[in-house]
Amino acid sequence: MSGFREEKDSMGTVRVPSDKYYGAQTARAAENFRISSLRMPRPFLRALVLIKKAAALVHGELGLLEADAVRAIAAACDEAAEGRFDGDFPLDVYQTGSGTSWNMNVNEVIANRANEILGTGKGAKSPVHPNDTVNRGQSSNDVIPSAMNVAAACEALKLIDALQTLAEVFDAKAKEFADVEKIGRTHLQDAVPMTLGQEFSAFARQMTCGAHAVKEVLPRVTELALGGTAVGTGLNCDPHMPKAAAAKLSEWTKLPFKPASNYFEAIGARDSIVALSGVLNGIAVSLMKIANDLRLLSSGPRCGFAEIELPSLQPGSSIMPGKVNPVIPECVIQVCAAVMGKHVTISVGGQTGPLQLNMMMPLMAYEILESLSILTNAADALAKKCVAGIKADREQCRKQIEWSLAMVTPLALKVGYDKAAQIAYAAYRERITVREAALKLTDILPQELDALLNPRFLINRETM
Repeated sequence: MSGFREEKDSMGTVRVPSDKYYGAQTARAAENFRISSLRMPRPFLRALVLIKKAAALVHGELGLLEADAVRAIAAACDEAAEGRFDGDFPLDVYQTGSGTSWNMNVNEVIANRANEILGTGKGAKSPVHPNDTVNRGQSSNDVIPSAMNVAAACEALKLIDALQTLAEVFDAKAKEFADVEKIGRTHLQDAVPMTLGQEFSAFARQMTCGAHAVKEVLPRVTELALGGTAVGTGLNCDPHMPKAAAAKLSEWTKLPFKPASNYFEAIGARDSIVALSGVLNGIAVSLMKIANDLRLLSSGPRCGFAEIELPSLQPGSSIMPGKVNPVIPECVIQVCAAVMGKHVTISVGGQTGPLQLNMMMPLMAYEILESLSILTNAADALAKKCVAGIKADREQCRKQIEWSLAMVTPLALKVGYDKAAQIAYAAYRERITVREAALKLTDILPQELDALLNPRFLINRETM
């Protein structure tokens, strides 16, 4: 038995490995686009085959496809969604900008598998044809942006869950640390006292806002270009198909997909994906700030802030025995940097839609799905492997309050700003506490000074 079969397309005959379900157009694209190791993301593939299944079922209901063909296509799509044919999707992310190669790759795999189910085998193109049957009422120009949006919306739900979980873990720590008094810092310099709980409550709020921002942008992402065909006019598509297909996608994914309010915008622009990426960029900014704060607060353990202790996960040095590094926050920071870079790529991609078609769709699809995936995984790791196990060093926090020059702040109301500044400078020069300097330079009684410098009276706990 030969290792290849011959298939024909509009440009001639192509040799295709006999064990593969893809056909001539995929084989040509695999030869043409040997650029990287990046391939169609699995969430995108799943979304694409769900669209093919929905379209086939609707066309069957409309009497436009034979029942046997519809059943075979649906079965092939289910198998592809489950990962059965992963080796049959070999095409590079860097390819034709419309994603036609990815669309035809799926059309060919589904058609060949459907024909195999129906008994005619690979390469037959009958009774199921990759273009006439699987791609009926569609073009790459409306299918690829639709698959991008379906995949991104589904992955966004996972990110929302991860961010909400992280917010809950931070909130639990905020409550646990509500009575841990510590020194605040502005400009990385000592400021007035606060509680460690108040500090962690800010982190919880950032993650809650991040989850909310993803929810807010989803209505734009759930608008689908499907039905606009080549440029937005809907040519060659039954007018009933888009709404009916969107309803099936909604049923399967539990997301409110709907036909685009303007097909010309949905095909010619990718603004919904740029908007989603902008939200992810904002979340990355928040997470990077939080991860860096955790690194600072845990720095030491003897020669830094050392106000919190992160879980010890692995040795931190190949030369310094006993050293433990903040590995999860460092991992999160790298993820955030990657997401910020991907947002630049997606922004450039969104601009590159001359006239009626964006021609950066495969790259934009890859970058948005990668951003969603790594942000979700990073938030999950931060919650479970870092924040949940953080401990407070109460003694260190209390000691730093007493030693801070910012403790002079409440004295300004008693002795005036200039005198308070004199006390601070004296404490700094003589390497003594503000309390000791105030006893030297004022006539404030020790008992009154104790009351003025009691951290509990300097912290507004109602902001927790």
